[in-house]
Amino acid sequence: MISHPFLDGGSPPEPVPWTELPGLPLYARGKVRDIYDLGDRLLMIATDRLSAFDVIMRDPFPGKGVVLTALSAFWFDQTRDILPNHVIATDVPPLPPEAEAWRERLNGRSMVVRKAKRIDVECVVRGYLAGSGWAEYRRTGMCVGHALSPDLIESSRLADPIFTPTTKAEVGHDENMTIGQMADIVGTEMTRTLEEASLRLYAAGAAHCESRGIILADTKFEFGILDGRVIVIDELLTPDSSRFWPKVAYAPGGPQPSFDKQYVRDYLDSTGWNHEPPPPPLPSEIITRTTEKYREAYQRIARAAPRPPTWQARVHVVLKPGVNDPQGQAIQGGLRSLGYADVQQVRAGKYFEILVEAADSGTVERRVDEMCRQLLANPVVEDYRLVVEDSPIGDPAA
Repeated sequence: MISHPFLDGGSPPEPVPWTELPGLPLYARGKVRDIYDLGDRLLMIATDRLSAFDVIMRDPFPGKGVVLTALSAFWFDQTRDILPNHVIATDVPPLPPEAEAWRERLNGRSMVVRKAKRIDVECVVRGYLAGSGWAEYRRTGMCVGHALSPDLIESSRLADPIFTPTTKAEVGHDENMTIGQMADIVGTEMTRTLEEASLRLYAAGAAHCESRGIILADTKFEFGILDGRVIVIDELLTPDSSRFWPKVAYAPGGPQPSFDKQYVRDYLDSTGWNHEPPPPPLPSEIITRTTEKYREAYQRIARAAPRPPTWQARVHVVLKPGVNDPQGQAIQGGLRSLGYADVQQVRAGKYFEILVEAADSGTVERRVDEMCRQLLANPVVEDYRLVVEDSPIGDPAA
């Protein structure tokens, strides 16, 4: 896992809008990443550039490249059992002496990867109706070749995720294409392979995000060929390539709050910009808030979920009145033989102390009550009394 002070809430690092590493040949410069040739490997550096509507903004977003790299590294590790990927290491490799001055600025935003042959399509999976998919649906009732239910509204959850590939444009705008059009480019078998891989990756990502209170509305994947096998390349399930919505605020019928660059898109649309270069300048508060959203996405998704507090529950189980109690009678007889002739009755029972992890005492009470009804007490002949402590164990208020 990548470690960087910015990921832990520290101040944004010095922005890296571009790189120039003397002594290393530049392999490619994309919309966000600068890629250098290391022979049979590549050095990928996530800069702080941001593209919206396929246009690179003038202003860098300090720390954005660190988030993209850390979150991609997390997902590459999480999904390697679904499909292999190109990652070798996330440390800055040995650099030529003349490029060493860049090392500190490259920390946290570098990946050494295997050199694969890129498949020139972007594989988009949509689980919800948003963005260009929603725009097309409003016009045609379709979404990139998929017929959808006629009663959907903006941000609706789809019955099943759909595969909607696009072209891979080095400059200008990516264009949607149908699965049939994709097959004309890469072949039917490869199309089927990439569709299946994309849907599996989306399902895994969506399930993990949901466990962290986030909806993965849609995302895009890039694939390559290495040693005859399809692998995942570039980045994976980041705020640059995905729509992340807070689950608690989800309300279909309009745009959703998000942890991605939709915040920038919305601002740009408010200016009347036509989505063609040059882009308008961005206010500092838009840049700052966007990087905060990116970092929050990382922290929610990739950081270990905090364990809920531990509560103590006490359960007393006794026989119902009128039910014969041979154990109590035997104890009473034993007490009398010891000289306690004044003991008139003994009712035997059971006592349990149970520790439960839960967010609140009400959840503990419900869970332990289920335990009592299913195992701890026989409801035909026994009653039980349940008490949950007011505060979790270790709480100073306890």
